[in-house]
Parts: sequence; structure tokens; C-alpha cells
Amino acid sequence: MPSPNLDQIEFRMPAEWEPHAATWLAWPHYKLDWPGKFEPIPWVYAEIVRYLSRHERVELIVKDAAAEKLARKTLKRAHALHENVRFHRWATNRVWTRDSGCAFVHTYGAGALARDPSGAKARIPVALPARLEAVPFQETSSPEIAGIKWRFNAWAKYPNWKQDENIGSLMAKAAGTEEIRPMFGKNRVVLEGGSIDVNGQGTLITTEECLLSRVQQRNPGMKKRDYEKVFAEYLGTTNIIWLGSGIVGDDTHGHVDDITRFVSPDTVVTCVDADPKSENYEALRENIRRLRDAVTEDGKPLATIDLPMPAPVYFEGRRLPASYANFYIANDSVLVPVFNDPNDRVALDILADIFPDRDIAPIYCGDLIWGFGAIHCMTQQQPAVET
Repeated sequence: MPSPNLDQIEFRMPAEWEPHAATWLAWPHYKLDWPGKFEPIPWVYAEIVRYLSRHERVELIVKDAAAEKLARKTLKRAHALHENVRFHRWATNRVWTRDSGCAFVHTYGAGALARDPSGAKARIPVALPARLEAVPFQETSSPEIAGIKWRFNAWAKYPNWKQDENIGSLMAKAAGTEEIRPMFGKNRVVLEGGSIDVNGQGTLITTEECLLSRVQQRNPGMKKRDYEKVFAEYLGTTNIIWLGSGIVGDDTHGHVDDITRFVSPDTVVTCVDADPKSENYEALRENIRRLRDAVTEDGKPLATIDLPMPAPVYFEGRRLPASYANFYIANDSVLVPVFNDPNDRVALDILADIFPDRDIAPIYCGDLIWGFGAIHCMTQQQPAVET
């Protein structure tokens, strides 16, 4: 089938709470990500798969046949080996599919009307793509979604990433979607899914620390306006909210999914630290100041809901990026990281009030966070095809 004229296609990245066709995960195998603590990690994954597979398909990446056998055995023992779980034997370096996987977006022909989550029709005001490197549609491709395949280089930090760089392409192909490779000039754009969050209506939130710092620099030479144009072209976001810094211990250098998350088109939850002596205190206060000045894509004030931080989590003398903001919104539930901390209950209650129609599922992440990531980092949603 010939590739369509991509200059006549608009893109919209749906909000995470919009219906999913599936959630993508990669089964853990790289023990050096959890030195001395790997043994409980597969069981955390099994618990997450058990919740997700009740109401959506789970696309589970395993590195080889032996890994699939072990995953099946673990899932069966945890009562999580559901018919909704589908296995893919692909080699990976790590398991953080939020960052290495593609970002699935809805596609619309030029001038098309997009349907918002409430069912009303609304024009999505996005710029038409000007620079696209495309992999042609396959015969099984659906014109309703595409896979935005950012370049992945392990957060500009680790040397072992070349297998993970392939994962987004494999995901797009398995989903029957076109792979779109964003470009900046002659270079592919490096970006991780955890560095952005969207409301599905045209607003995106990110941090200067992650995208603009020379530390772990992803795209040398790219400025704010360059990122904003890329986001408009490929994600359909015309309103960008720039926060300052992420939290201490985050080895991605400032991912937004540890600090501030959209929970509705006009509302975010954002982390606060009540202890003035905390290393995160001033940075989180500065982010709140920026959020209070921010507006949505239609110029309305952005509502903010405070989300507490857990007490600092350390292992082998290193502070870990423990945060309740690293939750994942699934079709029927919200999976929330907890840490055996008094604020666990506070965070769960806040999210229960926000999502009254979803089950709030606490997932103990005290061991998982030793890999410097939690539930949102390990998941990637594939949106349902719009009808």
C-alpha cells in the first residue's frame, strides 16, 4: 500500500485517561538495573499485569524464548496469566518502555474534525508536519493511529541502548501503524516519553532541566521554540508549559512524570514537599509558581492539586526518585506507586477523589524504584482507534 501524503495529516497525542487498546510492558531481565534487589522485581511486574489485563490487552515484550517461559511461569503463579496478555520476543537492554517505546497518536486528514473525550467534535489546531521521515504503511496499517518514533539514546547517559532504540519501531509495526520519525534539521529528535505529559487537547508540560540543560543533553542546538514546533507538528500540542527542575535522584535529569501530571484537560496534580529542609523543596515550589501562571490551550487558568512526596528513599547511600506522581492511568484503574510511607494513604485518597470511576490500585515500589523508575516509566499506552 502506498504511503499517504504526510503533509496532509495532523496528529493528536491522546491524554492517558482516554480509552486504551493496550498497554506495552517489557519483562525485566537486566539485573544490573536492580543490583542486589532483582529477585522481587518480576513479582511487581506480575501484579501490574494482573491489574491491567482485566480490562485491556497487555503487549508484553520478552527478550527470548527462555524469558517468555519464565514470565509465563511467574504470571501463572501470580494468577496474572490472562488471555489478554500477548508476548513479543524482542531483545531489549532495559524495560522502560515509556522512554524507549513509540508514542502512539491519533491521525487526521487535513481539515478533519477530531472528537474530544466527551464526544463533542472540536477542531484540533495543529501545524501540519513539515519534516517527516516515514516508514511506509503496511497492508495491515490503520490510518487512525501512528507511532511517533523518537530516537532513544538511554537518557544521554548509558552506553547500552541500541536494542532499546529498536523497540519503538517494533511496537509500531506490531500495532499495524505507521512509524513517524520526527526530525530537527537533518537529525532525528531524541526524546523520552517520561519527559512530557499532555492533556489531549493541545497542552503539553515538560521541564527545562530535561530538554534544555547541557547535562545529559539530548538534542544539541535545540531551543525552546524548536521543541515547541516539533511538539506542534508531531503531537498536536500548541501550548507548552515549561517547568524548571525535576526531583533529586532522578537519573533522567528532570522527567516531568515524577513531578506533575495531567488528570483532566484543565487540571494537574503536582508534587509538593512540606519540609523546607528537603532537597526538593525550592524546586517544587518554583514549579508550583509556574503552574499558577500557566493557562490551557484555550487561555483558561490551569487548576492544580497538591500531591505530597513520600519521605526520602535511600539505598546504598543513594537517594532514589520515589514519587507518587509516577502513576499510570489504565482503562479501569489507576496504578499508584507506594513506599510503606504515611503519605501513601494521602496520595491514594487524592487520586481516588480525582478518578472516582476507576479503581485505585497501590503497587509497592520500594524495590522497583532502585532501578530509578516506577509504574509510569515502565508502561506505554496504545490508544483505542477512534470511531
